Amino acid sequence: MSELNRLRDNVERWLIHKNYSFHEVKNPEDNFRFLIKHVGSFRIPLEIFEPKKQLGVIVLGGKFALKDKQMARYLQLNETEQENFKNSVKDFCDSIRAIHKITKEDGKLLIGVYLVLDNIQRFTQEIILDALQRVTEMGEKTMQFVMKTF
Repeated sequence: MSELNRLRDNVERWLIHKNYSFHEVKNPEDNFRFLIKHVGSFRIPLEIFEPKKQLGVIVLGGKFALKDKQMARYLQLNETEQENFKNSVKDFCDSIRAIHKITKEDGKLLIGVYLVLDNIQRFTQEIILDALQRVTEMGEKTMQFVMKTF
């Protein structure tokens, strides 16, 4: 079995072992991508994947959309105010050591927080599950920050 298949199989086995509800998402940019539904108290969906361009790297991330009222408010901001909002989210994510990405999809503003693991030889169930917990906490903290400040 190749190292790539072993990594995918291990991650899948670990998720099953901990009773996570997930499914595989096909993405041409990834060797594998699992979407884990309803994680944490805010029920943020998480992704765990290995990018094809970064073999041996696992990325864990959670994304959430602005609520309808927040999105309406965001759309009323001028360009400078929108940039200020994005910068405040960036500063917050930097403060909790989260990689972040703000994108628009289907007319909604999505905020994603990510954690990157890059030592394939040391991936264990404990490391992956700890990383899932950490990215869950980062996603929830970021969501709380956005809800309180915007």
